Amino acid sequence: MIARATTGDQYLLGVGKADITGPVVEINFMGYASLGQVGTGLRQRVYSRAFIIGSTTNPQDRFVYLVIDTAMGDTAIRYGILQGLANLGSAYSMYNQSNVAVTGTHQHSGPGAWLNYLLPQVTSLGFSQQSYQAIVDGSVLSIQRAHESLAPGTLSYADTNITDANINRSLYSYLQNPAAERAQYDTSTDTILTMLRFQRASDGLNTGVLCWHSVHGTSMLENNTHVTGVLDNKGVSSYLFEQAMETDASAAPGFVAAFSQSSVGDTSPNVLGTWCDSTGLPCDFEHSTCGGTTQDCHGHGPEYQKLDLGVASCYEIGTRVYTGAKALYDDFDSQATPVTDPSVTFYHFFNDMQWYSFPLPNGTVVQTCPAAMGTSFAGGTTDGPGAFDFVQGDNSSMAQNPFWEVVSDLLTTPTPQQVACQYPKPILLDVGQMHEPYDWAPNIVDIQSLRVGQLIMIISPSEATTMTGRRWKAAVAAAATNQSIVKSTPKVVLGGPANTYAHYAATPEEYSVQRYEGASTLYGQWESYAYIHLSTSNIGYLAAGAGQPAQGTYPPNNQNVSLSFISPVVYDNPPFFKSFGQVLTQPASSYQIGDIVNATFVGANPRNNLRLEGTFAEVQQQVNGAWVTVRDDHDWHLEYTWYRDNSLLGTSHVVITWETETYTTPGTYRIVYNGDSKAPITGKINGFTGTSSSFTVS
Repeated sequence: MIARATTGDQYLLGVGKADITGPVVEINFMGYASLGQVGTGLRQRVYSRAFIIGSTTNPQDRFVYLVIDTAMGDTAIRYGILQGLANLGSAYSMYNQSNVAVTGTHQHSGPGAWLNYLLPQVTSLGFSQQSYQAIVDGSVLSIQRAHESLAPGTLSYADTNITDANINRSLYSYLQNPAAERAQYDTSTDTILTMLRFQRASDGLNTGVLCWHSVHGTSMLENNTHVTGVLDNKGVSSYLFEQAMETDASAAPGFVAAFSQSSVGDTSPNVLGTWCDSTGLPCDFEHSTCGGTTQDCHGHGPEYQKLDLGVASCYEIGTRVYTGAKALYDDFDSQATPVTDPSVTFYHFFNDMQWYSFPLPNGTVVQTCPAAMGTSFAGGTTDGPGAFDFVQGDNSSMAQNPFWEVVSDLLTTPTPQQVACQYPKPILLDVGQMHEPYDWAPNIVDIQSLRVGQLIMIISPSEATTMTGRRWKAAVAAAATNQSIVKSTPKVVLGGPANTYAHYAATPEEYSVQRYEGASTLYGQWESYAYIHLSTSNIGYLAAGAGQPAQGTYPPNNQNVSLSFISPVVYDNPPFFKSFGQVLTQPASSYQIGDIVNATFVGANPRNNLRLEGTFAEVQQQVNGAWVTVRDDHDWHLEYTWYRDNSLLGTSHVVITWETETYTTPGTYRIVYNGDSKAPITGKINGFTGTSSSFTVS
């Protein structure tokens, strides 16, 4: 029997999910900023998951919380989503700048070339309209589906502690925080997972869960070139949870499970620590180096010994988070706190961080700075080391990168005022004062919070470190209590990186040692306190009926002015005497469960058709004489790889790999490849299908 919530106020609740998979080949991945990490295929599609919470009495009092399988939220993406919603007509007019939060899971294994500012576009050779549009269109579709599913329901939340899924990759920095403050916590990372459950009033079925948990999306290594849809480890958690809900009597059809990022800045999924590849010894604690350089120092995931580009470790970390979340869900009613108070409120405005003055809690007036990157930014992290002898926390190394030389005429020399403001950061890139050919980084950031009852969601544009997140949430909870914003003890969560990607937010103490997180804290040592001040000083806007602040100066939308040096698809051709979709290598006639099945086809460039809401690869099983699709691009264990054979002739081939799972049903199967070719001269796109011979699995 399904237990229905009998306490808590009712809200209008909706959930939706849609495909946002962009070009899976020939586009640089977003996350590691590695020039060599260019897509060659797909392990799993990426998605947008939308959650709408609204008042049952006032249609304007509602907000959208988006969790998209991207490295972060982004200014251009958010502009595109808002325009897409406006294009849907008056029924969607209540979704606007104030109440739409676009958060990224911070995965590092998805197509890039869609960000608003120049700096993250460098490694992707600029901007891809196709990559951008896939994210925008899929995000809008997920919101549309959530809107169409709106129905009265109740909300409840509960916490669980997941202790084996993250470590602090910058412990030296974390230890700079006051000992008395650190003593208040058991761990150097935030190990708490908070789950918000959406329950429909009409039948008591659960329609979705929105979870917040902190772990970097860096399980997949930077030499992985397959889009890992389950979006690195957080995508695995969503995939497993949604799979489980397909047969769970408590869940409604179309159940959506999202795992939103939280205080992610200094976390790592590489839980076995950092080691020197050449010696097997631990990396230097302060600088994360081996013999004075960063390249040999790498974090190890739980399955690091498997030479699979991090696939096994990714799946293991995602499984650990899923396991904890599922156990919480299964015992939810005994632990949950109902969300009470019918108020649904929110605020959003833009704040220019250039020379923004504000008081610290002790009354001292300080200011933030125009955005700048320190030298240790180029040193990277143990999840993805940098290059050219840049080292975390060592500010003496200024080795030149060929990129810096090419663009040297565009670089801006920091002013004495900027140098003093950013101290002790040695400025490598004064990005906030570099505006040619367009802005390199944001100076204007989104300040946003959402509230339903006693639950407050901080929307962070930066990757907050563990201690930054702890201070921020505590300050907001205190302000909400002191100003009687909520009627009971507030519950505060933090989601990001969101809306505008503003890199990191380290504490002043962490900033002082200038490891990667401090060097990537754009606006100087007081940035994290600026965010806290902006949240607490505007908390009154979360009171019922408070209205909205002035939006402030809007950031630029660089979508239509961004440079692109990404080559288009010119044409496709099959090899002589072959045809598109023809099988070049057939599977064997039989396999055992656990074996790997491969089939090779004459291919065409998948950028010709992204097949959004569709699939490139299928495994079909023969059931009662008919072929039924049982695996597709949604499944983790089915992999699609595209190979360019000859650029001049336009030939390519595709390998589809099925890693048969322990739960595979014995039977007769075949592999299907769906492709699209671009004709020479006319450029016409033509779809085709290739089908392998059948084989048995037993």
